[in-house]
Amino acid sequence: MIRVLVVDDSAFMRKALSMMLEKDPDVEVLDTARDGEEAIRKVRALRPDVVTMDVEMPRMDGITAVRKIMEAHPLPILMVSSLTKDGAQTTIDALAAGAVDVVAKTSSFVSLDITSIEADLLQKVKSVARSRYFNRRTVRRRRRQQRTTGTAPTVQARSARLVVIGVSTGGPQALQRVIPKLPADFPLPVAVVQHMPPHFTRSLANRLDGLSPLEVTEAEDGLALKAGRVVIAEGGSHLVFRRGAQHPLVRTPAAPTDTLHRPSVDVMFTSAHALFGGDVLAVIMTGMGKDGLEGARLLKGSGAPVIAQDEATSVVYGMPRAVVEANLADAVVPLPAIAETIISSVGHRRTASA
Repeated sequence: MIRVLVVDDSAFMRKALSMMLEKDPDVEVLDTARDGEEAIRKVRALRPDVVTMDVEMPRMDGITAVRKIMEAHPLPILMVSSLTKDGAQTTIDALAAGAVDVVAKTSSFVSLDITSIEADLLQKVKSVARSRYFNRRTVRRRRRQQRTTGTAPTVQARSARLVVIGVSTGGPQALQRVIPKLPADFPLPVAVVQHMPPHFTRSLANRLDGLSPLEVTEAEDGLALKAGRVVIAEGGSHLVFRRGAQHPLVRTPAAPTDTLHRPSVDVMFTSAHALFGGDVLAVIMTGMGKDGLEGARLLKGSGAPVIAQDEATSVVYGMPRAVVEANLADAVVPLPAIAETIISSVGHRRTASA
């Protein structure tokens, strides 16, 4: 039984979310809370398996509550946030504070559209509840890895002309440990698919841009792929590539529409394969499901190396596991070493200033 605490300042939302969750026989709503302060007290008393957290609340907002809960009693927290520009920015801050994923709700509580989030909510609650990331033994192993100094594993990607990264649940935190560590003189463009709804990807790109020596921007049709630039796929659109006069260019089509995710890692990897063949370095990171598996298979078949994040540092070991179990990973790397592995694999040497 997965035990959930629902946190929201709206009585309607608390009731609606509780009813959705308890439709699943494996889920029990232990209790609800009206704000961050009450949430902290109830987490301490009830020790739920998962928390769903509103963003804007009186007395204590969701960001502050996430930070305090993760410091005292680390557990999976899902942000339930409105599809608005302001809500997206605040949610990205909460994900940076330790929340693992976001479930997007309509901004109108009066609308019955709130029920459209039911499948996404249940899938994410059940996925993060099974995560070993918060297991005490896994936490100890992760801390040992972080204390250990050593050389990052190197794969041979010296002919690479593009780095492609696929990530989902736990991705915003993970990307903060990778993108800002790439130096200003990194010689290749980087393209990222993070499973996330519209609005949230722009806020994520803006946050990473403020932390990074590289330019980080949300994808736009016609944007050039060039060294010094990281392109984040736009929520609701795919990220693919085409030839340009001087640099390869980005496209953001809605099709294909039959993919489980949009943006899709498989669609991006497949497009990279079509344009660059094996001259790609692929990285697959934390996330549920197996998006990226077939694209990684294509790239690997053309000689492109593939790096997978390890289980101990993955919030959800789904996407990396699929790649590892298919024997497609050239290296299985803990999160703190992924940036250095990318840098060394493409044959880049840091300058003194970097």
